[in-house]
Amino acid sequence: MAGHSQFKNIMHRKGAQDKKRAKEFAKLAREIVVAAKQGMPDPNFNPRLRGAIQAARAANMPKDNIERAIKKAAGGDDDTNFEEIRYEGYGPGGVAIIVEALTDNRNRTASEVRAAFSKHGGSLGETNSVSFMFDRVGQIFYPAEVGSADEVFEAAVEAGAEDCQSDEEGHEIICAPDDFSEVRDRLTERFGDPREAGLVWKPQTGAPVEEDAAATLFKLIEVLDDNDDVQRIAANYEIADDVLERLTA
Repeated sequence: MAGHSQFKNIMHRKGAQDKKRAKEFAKLAREIVVAAKQGMPDPNFNPRLRGAIQAARAANMPKDNIERAIKKAAGGDDDTNFEEIRYEGYGPGGVAIIVEALTDNRNRTASEVRAAFSKHGGSLGETNSVSFMFDRVGQIFYPAEVGSADEVFEAAVEAGAEDCQSDEEGHEIICAPDDFSEVRDRLTERFGDPREAGLVWKPQTGAPVEEDAAATLFKLIEVLDDNDDVQRIAANYEIADDVLERLTA
């Protein structure tokens, strides 16, 4: 999970900026709208919506914003049709990158994502050109203080999870995609809302990246994340701790 934790370090640093926070809320709201449109607007009967709301709460999105997004979808006030698209390619240092987007204009988003890769030493590939290097899994993350490693591991196994890894940062629970909703809901009953929860692309192995390439890679990831249509980014990079500290200082 090197790529996941390192990217989160960047995200937390950027998240302090009001502009980034507003952009994050807009992306979370878009996910809520899409989830509510695809199923019932009641989270009790819509697992995807329930997950989207949990993600919004974890990001401290105001309750009014969440309710407004649900009402927008349920009331038919938003006739925008968003399409889910996955882009795959290679970044600097041969790092495999998967970009998931929700867009109302496929051509615009494809052009912007391709330009971001090209301008930062990467190349956009065809669908499935790098996804074979990742596993599609359900991932749930709790802070360390919710319980001991043994306690969380036992609860995760009982909920149907495949694995649980704990360290000083917290507890990472992994499950099969089909089991994600049930595992998340059972753990929520036990420990409350997770800090993060969703279906993710988990790298099978990491790609070591030198400092110069890492700096360009982080810029590419930042540009992609700044795109309003991009919802999630997965990458399989591995960067030495001392290099990471210098780049994120």
